[in-house]
Amino acid sequence: MNSPKDILEQYSIKPRKSLGQSFLIKQEIIRIISLAANIQKDEIVVEIGSGIGVLTGYLAQKADQVIAIELDDQLIKVLSDQLSKYQNVEIHHGDVLKFNFQINTGSENRKIKIVGNIPYNISSPLLFYLLSFKEIIHSCLLMMQKEFVQRLIALPGSKDYGVPSVILQMFADVEKIMDVPASAFYPRPQVDSSLIKISFLSSPKVDLSDENYFMKLVRDCFAHRRKTLLNNLKRSKLIENANEERLNAWLKLAIINGQRRAETLKVEEFGHLSNLLKDKAV
Repeated sequence: MNSPKDILEQYSIKPRKSLGQSFLIKQEIIRIISLAANIQKDEIVVEIGSGIGVLTGYLAQKADQVIAIELDDQLIKVLSDQLSKYQNVEIHHGDVLKFNFQINTGSENRKIKIVGNIPYNISSPLLFYLLSFKEIIHSCLLMMQKEFVQRLIALPGSKDYGVPSVILQMFADVEKIMDVPASAFYPRPQVDSSLIKISFLSSPKVDLSDENYFMKLVRDCFAHRRKTLLNNLKRSKLIENANEERLNAWLKLAIINGQRRAETLKVEEFGHLSNLLKDKAV
């Protein structure tokens, strides 16, 4: 297979700023990603933002099937040319945020793996979109902005710990694989990237009575980071029927001091609090 630089030159590809395009051109890093994905020969892989198809080729050599999603119409012909020798690759031209990941895997127990170099401008919406398909997704190996990855793996008490940290870590194990410098991309972005592995759990870390309520509650608890948990909850529309006295009583039942800030709560504490408030605040 030709190198990424050769392919870009061959097709005179001009990266599109409107799509946040930045091509990974360091072939050794592409190989590392293909190894880190740990693809087995019977697995289905969905690649987000297949670009010029270099990583797609590595994945196709290992997987049973690869679905390559690409939004840029100018790259569809490139993908078709570069991947023509692989019978197990299906190219999907479209927006990943509209792609139905609930694909037929041929077996109830067979899940898909996600791999992708994610444009920075869709990182957050894509993460929550993938979460909505967590029952069908085994794991995700994603290249994202380093700062954003730090937020996803952050622990309680750190400045990076927030809504994405809590929600993702309730449903998945997260691990930063490696940092990737801006020099590995063309055009060179102004920030560094990190490769993160997200492995969805068979069930959340706390048995949630209502997952949507949990996610809304976490957002409300972090609405004003400098305010106490009690003050943020007093403003939450999820518990409009509660005065301060009731809220304090419920927090006491959850063994949580209302004077703490949201960033100090563990994922499990958010889960238990969500279940309690869902039951009480009706």
